[in-house]
This record gives sequence, C-alpha cells and structure tokens, in this order.
Amino acid sequence: MRGVADNRRMTPQEQNFADYKRAEAKALEIVAAMKATSPKKVDIELALLVALFELHKGQTAPATIGQIVQSHLETLVPFYTQQGGPAPS
Repeated sequence: MRGVADNRRMTPQEQNFADYKRAEAKALEIVAAMKATSPKKVDIELALLVALFELHKGQTAPATIGQIVQSHLETLVPFYTQQGGPAPS
C-alpha cells in the first residue's frame, strides 16, 4: 500500500500533478490504440478534438472550448519546440 502512504505525504500541487500524469499516460495509451486503428493522422486529430468537445458538452460553450484548446496550445507549442521537434514549416 505504498501508493496510499505516498499520496498522504503529497502536497495538493503534487497530487494534482500526479493525477495529471496518470491522465496523460492513459491518453497516450489511447493514442497508441488509435494509431493501430487508423493510419490517417487527420482521423486521429479530429477524433481527439471531438473528445475534447464531448468532455465539456452541456457545461461549456463551444467557443469557450476552442479558447481552452488554444490556451493549452500556447503552452504546449513552446514546450515541444524546446524538445527539439521538427523545424517549423
């Protein structure tokens, strides 16, 4: 039961990050499964975007969801740029 004891010692910020990392790991598993289902990246991209709208459906206006996605991209693009991805086109 080490995980339970570790969770009790975590700060709220550390717990939030741990929760995020678990969700991120699951999302990457889903992407791997999607790649096995369709070789078309555009199919996977659109399906993931639809999932974001479905996540917020009935609670958040579609325009607001778009703003949320854009805000996340503004954070992620510089991160992945620093990771040495392909040069911008």
